[in-house]
Order: sequence, then C-alpha cells, then structure tokens
Amino acid sequence: MLTAEGSRRPGGALHAIVLAAGASTRFGSPKQLVRLAGRPLLHTVVTRAAEVTGNALIVVLGAQAAELASLLRHSAGTIVVNHEWREGLASSIRTGVAHLPAACSGAMLLLADQAAVTADDLKRLAGTWRRQPQLIAAAMYAGTIGVPAIFPRTSFRELGELRGDAGARALLRRNSDRLVRVPMESAAIDLDTPEDLLTLQALR
Repeated sequence: MLTAEGSRRPGGALHAIVLAAGASTRFGSPKQLVRLAGRPLLHTVVTRAAEVTGNALIVVLGAQAAELASLLRHSAGTIVVNHEWREGLASSIRTGVAHLPAACSGAMLLLADQAAVTADDLKRLAGTWRRQPQLIAAAMYAGTIGVPAIFPRTSFRELGELRGDAGARALLRRNSDRLVRVPMESAAIDLDTPEDLLTLQALR
C-alpha cells in the first residue's frame, strides 16, 4: 500500500520512480486519469512498474496531487509530492531521487504517460541492467534514446543536478559511452494530446 510523503522504505537494489507530476496542459485534462481498458492510466503504469520492483517504488505527484493520491491508495510503493512541478520534468526526477533509500543501487525512471510500455518491456529493461549494473540501461525508440531508463547509483548525483523540462535525455547523451540500449518501440508513444489518445486506442 502506498505510504505518505516522506516515508522511506529500506533496502532493495532496484527502485522505480514513476514521474506523474505534470499538469497535462496540452491534453486539456489530467491525462493520468484517462481510462484505458477500464483503468486510470496512472494506476496501470504504477501496477506495471510494481511487477518489476514490487514495493520499491516511488510515485512523484505534483499538479492534482490530492486527487491522484487517492487513486493510488491501494497501490504498491510510496507517494512523494514535488512542490516545484511547474519547473518541469527535472524537478520531479530530483524529488524522486532524493527519496531513494541508501541501499538502492539503481533507479528506473518512467513516465506516467508512456501508456504503451508493458510490464514485460520493463522486465526486459531491468534484466538487461542487472547483467551490467554499473551501466545505464535505456530504451531505444524512434531513432532516439530515452526513458524508461535505469540509472546506477553512480548517476544519482547527476540526476539530482538536472534542471528545467529536459528530463534525463541530456544525461543519457553525456554518458553514451556507458549506455546499454534496449529496443523498446512502445516507449515512442506518450500521451500528450487528445490525438495521441486516439492513436493509442487504435493500437489496442
């Protein structure tokens, strides 16, 4: 069950951080609440992450935090609130990393709007990283590298220094020499606009 902000759970080599703090400006309403196959998108994404990391999971909320937190009251992991969510994605990454326990050796970052990424995709990413846990394992799709991605503890300081709305992509580019690329075309679909939702529904 999700615990309140500030709660720390010990242990666990790999933790997931679900980034769900955005205001869904382009979508026009909280996209985390969009129902796919009868379930709110955020609940689905958190459930898929939990299949890989169990309760070693942090959900970063910001805009509409109270409403979204109630949606996850029976889910695995811990909720933290990013009060600086208006800055952009980097602020949520910093918030999530700041709440990782000392025993955590890897952080899997994933976006709450990557609705097509499956639990099997995340398990494949985690399996790749566990074979070389000193490296970064990142999804490769649409000619680029991005999240979902798993960063080893040696990258946590750099994650904590990110600023603005660029997310972790700049860090991935800087560390291309210690990057394992995991093909994941499902990660190319993110839910930013109502048109994206139509595209996603057509694929189901």
